[in-house]
Amino acid sequence: MSDLPGVAITGISGRMGQMLLATLKASGKARLVGAVERPGHGWLGQDLGEAMGGPALGVTVTDDPLEAFAKAQAVIDFTTPAATLGFAKIAAQARAVHVIGATGFTPEEIAALEPAARHSVQIRAGNMSLGVNLMTKLVKTVAEVLGDDWDIEVVEAHHNRKVDAPSGTALMLGKAAAEGRGVTLEEHSESGRHGITGARAQGAIGFSSIRGGDIVGEHDVIFAAPGERLVLRHIATDRVIFARGAVRAALWGIDKKPGQYDMIDVLGL
Repeated sequence: MSDLPGVAITGISGRMGQMLLATLKASGKARLVGAVERPGHGWLGQDLGEAMGGPALGVTVTDDPLEAFAKAQAVIDFTTPAATLGFAKIAAQARAVHVIGATGFTPEEIAALEPAARHSVQIRAGNMSLGVNLMTKLVKTVAEVLGDDWDIEVVEAHHNRKVDAPSGTALMLGKAAAEGRGVTLEEHSESGRHGITGARAQGAIGFSSIRGGDIVGEHDVIFAAPGERLVLRHIATDRVIFARGAVRAALWGIDKKPGQYDMIDVLGL
């Protein structure tokens, strides 16, 4: 096992942290060498396995990311944009692949990630699943073929605890549609309709967000024209798909040159 690539996971006690740990162990292709939690967390200083109520795993939970990242070839990070910015700098110091699954970044935060990618591999995607990334390619192709005579609406649904909207995946799909049309999403995005909004602008790419219950993630991209509609849909029923994609990305990035990549690169699409 010691010859397998080492991976550190941030936010190890959280839902995605635990999912990533289980997926990493099940893969048999990498081993956990670092577990990071926020300062003051009750697991700090404990063996991770014992903190989880099981046998020791030989990895101590720490709030020092440099300590954890220095042992790793890759870091998987599904925390928050603010935390990710700090982790990016430390991953670059450690020359570790940084897989970023957090969403809700502002344009300024995305720009702030760039310097770290000069020294390490940085893989960021609004969604890590294979199906969603295949859908992204399809959206770009359809948008290119149909042109702006067809209205585009991205409809997404998530659980009631999600704090950002539209979702990172919805924005990724909207960006793909814009790229297919040869325009920028920033100049053609339309969301948050309320009241007397007026007629829809030709070429607009609309977003609608639904929040409720325990919905893992549902995304529709609707292409609508007089007399017909084309709908591309992805439904996630288990968060393990995001963990599988993240582990795949971490392993893919180990022998790559420093720079910014996404799941389209990882999957070779």
